[in-house]
Amino acid sequence: MSLTPQLRVEPADALIDEPRQIRASGLRPGETVRLQSRTVRGPGVLWQAEAHFQADANGTLDLSRDAPLALPVPAYTGVSALGLIWAQAPTAPGASREVFPAEPGAALHTTLSLHRGPDTLAQALLVQQLAGPGVQRREVREHGLVGSLWTPAGPGPHPAVLVLNGSGGGINEARGALYASRGYAALALGYFKAPGLSDYISNTPLEYFETALHWLHRELRPAHGFVALSGQSRGGELVLLLGSRFPTLVSAVIGYVPSAVVNCAQNACDPALGREGWAWLHHGQPIPHIWTDNRTATWAPWDHGPEPRRHAAALLTSLQDPDAVERARIPVERIQGPVLLLSAGDDGSWPSSLYSRMVVDRLAQHQHRWPVQQVDAPEAGHSIVFPTVPTTQLTYAHPVSGRLSTTGGQPAANAQADQASWTAVLAFLQQAVADHAAAQACPPNTSH
Repeated sequence: MSLTPQLRVEPADALIDEPRQIRASGLRPGETVRLQSRTVRGPGVLWQAEAHFQADANGTLDLSRDAPLALPVPAYTGVSALGLIWAQAPTAPGASREVFPAEPGAALHTTLSLHRGPDTLAQALLVQQLAGPGVQRREVREHGLVGSLWTPAGPGPHPAVLVLNGSGGGINEARGALYASRGYAALALGYFKAPGLSDYISNTPLEYFETALHWLHRELRPAHGFVALSGQSRGGELVLLLGSRFPTLVSAVIGYVPSAVVNCAQNACDPALGREGWAWLHHGQPIPHIWTDNRTATWAPWDHGPEPRRHAAALLTSLQDPDAVERARIPVERIQGPVLLLSAGDDGSWPSSLYSRMVVDRLAQHQHRWPVQQVDAPEAGHSIVFPTVPTTQLTYAHPVSGRLSTTGGQPAANAQADQASWTAVLAFLQQAVADHAAAQACPPNTSH
């Protein structure tokens, strides 16, 4: 009796960070078949990955058990339950590298297909949700703020997170939606390249973020008064800066590939002001950055280095002047809460692993009384996101300057970093909220 081949995804429809199992059955024992994934992402761009597999003696496949065959060149190597997702690449050369739908929080639909030669044996649908059941979104356009508030299901109050993007600007809708899906009210805040705001990072006033923090505390009255900061890249630099400047408004800090020092405007600059212009202002005054009166800093490794360019190579030259480093150091010792740093050892954009160690050392020197954790991915690059998104686009044109560079890392290492970082973030936030609640219930120098 011949069996009908079947392809199954379990769970078929779940949050994007949920583990999945992709299995096939009803195959011929030991036969070679091809599995393909296809997802329409970003501005209508098709992304795809495929690999060949060998069925076992029972005619089954299990991607959490079976590695692709070297036929001809698989999208990934080794065992990975969702390798056919993170190894996807756009089918059109030069297509947008944006991996999330244009509609904020919309689910991603991936078609998986099982092939024997030219014949399609079976198909299955894998749905990755960014916003869980009951999660709500509303635009925030008040007090000069431009963002989206994502709130969990249920009446709350919920602990809150302020979400900030990096040098690409815009509003990080995807991370805001996922934070809300995991129980946190998340304000995904734009600060440039967002409606009604500047197109550039140059001369961004810190008072804008202070307003956002006050707004979160006042409007949401978050559980236990807990408001965390979560920022990526320039946003990672920014959350450390904000935590040090406005410590009474910040309960915890999460820095994705952050910087230990204040940087100039770099690739997100207003061309009229230049890349060595100020990124941040406070009380109308520029905050000194690492390039200010720096005796060793040079853009030469970035301007004239081999393709694909590594922006980090230039920034490393700026760290050779200890006086300039000290002037530009973010005073992280002023932060009044736990700190989580997510760094990459092969970061092509800037040396986030080194920067994070500098932060850890600084906090240790000042005997920071809250937990400090660095989760380093030695072989990963700058684009640490969350599971499970494509990690193949290592070279890109910067969304502001248009300059071509590499984020570093390799797809498999980047995918592992996506998973490890998000696991660490959820555990960190859970503990930080619990500790904050306990401290609120029993302040220092009091007893029960």
